[in-house]
Amino acid sequence: MEKIRARKSVSISDLKKNPSGVILESSGEAVAILNHNRPTAYLLAAQVFEAIMDRLDDADLARLVNERQGEASIAVNIHDL
Repeated sequence: MEKIRARKSVSISDLKKNPSGVILESSGEAVAILNHNRPTAYLLAAQVFEAIMDRLDDADLARLVNERQGEASIAVNIHDL
């Protein structure tokens, strides 16, 4: 059996019947969408999804900074740009 990574879950059938209700009842928490008692998707509030995407962007930037730490720097005069 697959691990469900949400405190709340709903069947696809129930989601189809009342999507707005599922969103309201989620109170901003993730909801696992189940098909035959197996998670097939997760429903997230827009602000939660955006926060996750921001963290992923930050992680990518941090990785890039770490990769470039040993590189030689190049002197640039802002007026030359």
